[in-house]
Amino acid sequence: MLYIAADHRGFDEKEKLKHFLDLSNIEFVDIGAKEYDPDDDYPDYAFMLGELVVKENAKGIILCGSGIGVCVACNKVKGVRAGYAESIEHAVKAREDDDTNILVLDDMTFEEDEDFPIITAWLNTDFSGEKRHIRRLKKISDYEDNWKNL
Repeated sequence: MLYIAADHRGFDEKEKLKHFLDLSNIEFVDIGAKEYDPDDDYPDYAFMLGELVVKENAKGIILCGSGIGVCVACNKVKGVRAGYAESIEHAVKAREDDDTNILVLDDMTFEEDEDFPIITAWLNTDFSGEKRHIRRLKKISDYEDNWKNL
């Protein structure tokens, strides 16, 4: 399953994303914002998306103004590996090397003809499973599990 979310700054782009996903026959659930609210807060959507992605072993896409705030907030959820991608190459490496489960995009540079191929590449790329990447991701998950005990 693919979950998508955005705050007010990414709302219009999320609506374009929904249309693209529909045309591409990609099943998704829009978890919000359901309507434009200039006073909403991106952490609310980032935490909700992150929790669903981890709980359901799914993927997610989230949008906000710069992409930075939601990326930081999503990565506070244990088990999330959110990454910002601004090119097809970034999207592919984010999946192949880092097994990202959330793709972060922004409204500042969003262009359908550039971002839809990035999204497609991210959705269609699998984790490589290479030993070095598994080792590195294990270090991250071990840290998540034990950082309070350090």
